[in-house]
Amino acid sequence: MKVDMIIAHAFVLTMEGKGVGMVENGAIAIKGDAIVAVGATDEIMANYQAERVMEARGKLVMPGLIDAHIHTGLSIFRGMAQDMSHWMQKGMWPLMKNATEDETLKGSLVTIIEAIKAGTTTFCDFDHGMNRIVQHYATVGARARVAQTVNELPDDIGNLSIGELYPLDATIGNAKLDASIRLFEEWHGQENGRITCLFGPQGADMLSTELLLEVKALALKYDTRIHMHVAQGDREINQMVQRYGKRSIPYLDELGYLDSRLMAVHLTEASKEETQLVAKRGASMIYCAGSIGIIDGLVPPIMDFLEAGGQAALGSDQAPGNNCNNMFNEMKFAAILNKVKRSDPKVFPAWLSLRLATIESAKAIGLEHEIGSLKKGKKADIIILNLEEPSLCPIYTDPIRNIVPNLVYSARGNEVETVLIDGQIIMENRKLITVDEKEAIRQAQAAANQISRRSQADIAAAESDVYKMMEEGYL
Repeated sequence: MKVDMIIAHAFVLTMEGKGVGMVENGAIAIKGDAIVAVGATDEIMANYQAERVMEARGKLVMPGLIDAHIHTGLSIFRGMAQDMSHWMQKGMWPLMKNATEDETLKGSLVTIIEAIKAGTTTFCDFDHGMNRIVQHYATVGARARVAQTVNELPDDIGNLSIGELYPLDATIGNAKLDASIRLFEEWHGQENGRITCLFGPQGADMLSTELLLEVKALALKYDTRIHMHVAQGDREINQMVQRYGKRSIPYLDELGYLDSRLMAVHLTEASKEETQLVAKRGASMIYCAGSIGIIDGLVPPIMDFLEAGGQAALGSDQAPGNNCNNMFNEMKFAAILNKVKRSDPKVFPAWLSLRLATIESAKAIGLEHEIGSLKKGKKADIIILNLEEPSLCPIYTDPIRNIVPNLVYSARGNEVETVLIDGQIIMENRKLITVDEKEAIRQAQAAANQISRRSQADIAAAESDVYKMMEEGYL
């Protein structure tokens, strides 16, 4: 049988079965956008003829990584909200109020480039400017599950005092919901199905009950999922108790929100009982270890959720606090932070982290029929890593293997050499093919310079901890 490409003589992690599905000296046959066969190299080479055979000795082939929660539109503010209290009010709002959509769009592209170069092939992007950001995914060639942020907050929300109840404006909410519907109708299923759309209420504290119920009805109508922050911090819980006299998760349960359509992001402030309830109802949990660890100093209850039988995934969240959108970083943080939290080095092994960034993530976002593992009939979203990089050397295979532990605890992302999405080579030998990386960085830096100049007074007024550190000579 003739195929377009065979990747041969590699260590192949299929992510099939209960673990990582390792095939030593394995090969993959690809035709069009799909995987035709996975198996031993001798078997694949005997049964398929390819226009191109990619030699992969000394390399690792695995499914592309899935970032189940990312805000690329915030990336222009990278590094501006860590090491401080009230990261959103002090770190984000002074910058966001002084940035244009054109400027945030430039930062978004750089983060997509960063993530692809570190092996991410699928992005669950959640942002206010998604109707324009989505074009980046079409251009770059990545797979994206996108959501336009919906809330009822006025543009001057950053002027509120910490703890003050948010004013909700139905007119604003309806306009944002209309934009979300337009995004769905214009982009869902586009680019050979690589781009699909979700509905994205920002959080239970930022929408009225009426608008939340309308979003729920639309998710049913369009048969899609809801990507939503849930119990994401004490700020949210404080708002909910002030407005409704109850916490986020009991409130959402009363509205019928806790079901298999919900991708519940963070659960940072969820109690054990609330976490178990979310799992029991069939909603998935998106765990952003690096972001919540840095901006809140907390470890969300991912172990409680998994132990309750929940379906979970990993995400990188936002660069202002997390500082990077690299799923190798998230896998390592997820494992280490939970070992520390449970005081048990056996907790959260490397293979679990890897599954939560691949096949389990695909299940959590509703794409397991297409991606997440290397299997006949699935999309050819594949990354190839060089195992001869210092960070992954040496390789042990007998009597035990060390490839997966090193992948999670040692890899940095630069080991990724080649990226295929939908069977198309997006990056080869570390060079992106579909976009000019250097020009994207130049434009983002120019935009950041403008934002910085306009934001000076607001940053000082917000009493940013980072600003104070600079004044005191620490930065």
